[in-house]
Amino acid sequence: MTSKTLQDQAVVVLGGTAGIGQAVASAAAAAGARVTVLGRSAKDDGGIHGIAVDANDTASLGSALAQAAQMSPRGKIDHLVITIGSRTSPPPFASLQRSDLEQGFGTKLFAALMAVQAALPHLAERASITLTSGLLSRKATTTGLLRASINAAVEAAAKNLAKELAPRRVNVVSPGVVDTEVWGAPADREAMLARIGGGLPVGRVGTPDDLAQGYLLAMTNGFMTGAIIDIDGGGLL
Repeated sequence: MTSKTLQDQAVVVLGGTAGIGQAVASAAAAAGARVTVLGRSAKDDGGIHGIAVDANDTASLGSALAQAAQMSPRGKIDHLVITIGSRTSPPPFASLQRSDLEQGFGTKLFAALMAVQAALPHLAERASITLTSGLLSRKATTTGLLRASINAAVEAAAKNLAKELAPRRVNVVSPGVVDTEVWGAPADREAMLARIGGGLPVGRVGTPDDLAQGYLLAMTNGFMTGAIIDIDGGGLL
């Protein structure tokens, strides 16, 4: 039986309509939370409420977060989780354009920060905020410059927010390779992910459910703030 560690608490997941965000929303609901997901295609799904939103539109974010707070038992958001990111593969550095930088940072960093800012009037006094970075923030590769820069910026921002927004808590979950649609259709990604997983200490890539447990930890551990939670199967080793 699932422990009701989030019983009747209001959880909002921005980017909760697919992949990791969807798994977080389901896990939070199973733990007793009243969950609202925000996304372009968000809609009600069972006991989880959906609100359509454009994460790059500050007014849209503000309206959606206010609506989510109004639906909570106490009129406040207890936990804000942000899992949005770009699905576009960045080009090599030699052909990197300013528009690539603006799109990448805009989707994953700027939109996340604007969401946190828009949520401030609606957050409970000791709410948690959980952002999402990625293994490449601290693992150098020959093609990872843009993603590494964005993810490192997310982690730096979270640590500063943890100080500035205290006693609200701010943490980051940093995924490794996870089996989601970002890697293509199941038939196309199975062999590739098996090959990647074979090179990891745990012998496989992650699942969205693996990652969801990290977000629940960030929500429920009241002594954790400014932390980077690595869930990467040993990918940083």
